[in-house]
Amino acid sequence: QVQLVESGGGLVQPGGSLRLSCPASGSIFSINAMGWYRQAPGKQRELVATITSRGSTNYADSVKGRFTISRDNAKNTVYLQMNSLKPEDTAVYYCNAEIRIRRFSSWDVHWGQGTQVTVSS
Repeated sequence: QVQLVESGGGLVQPGGSLRLSCPASGSIFSINAMGWYRQAPGKQRELVATITSRGSTNYADSVKGRFTISRDNAKNTVYLQMNSLKPEDTAVYYCNAEIRIRRFSSWDVHWGQGTQVTVSS
């Protein structure tokens, strides 16, 4: 069983910062890419940022220059540092990861349950 649990969400004023964390636990052989997505009410889930196992990153245009994705492979954890937050960033944020549970097994995508981020004055 693989589990990812986001933490660090909350209420913050515009211009503020939050740091989200998402450790993966359980039966894990290796982790490939990890990422963050978000979903606002009435909208589709959208990509926020991804990071490969070797550290290459990709960001949605809307968060470039403000958000930073990082990972600690020893801790199986992906982070999202969010600075200069805007009301438009309000959403439930989900982490995911491509995980192998055994050598030669398939790569499966696992999702966390989400953490609420609310940006409001």
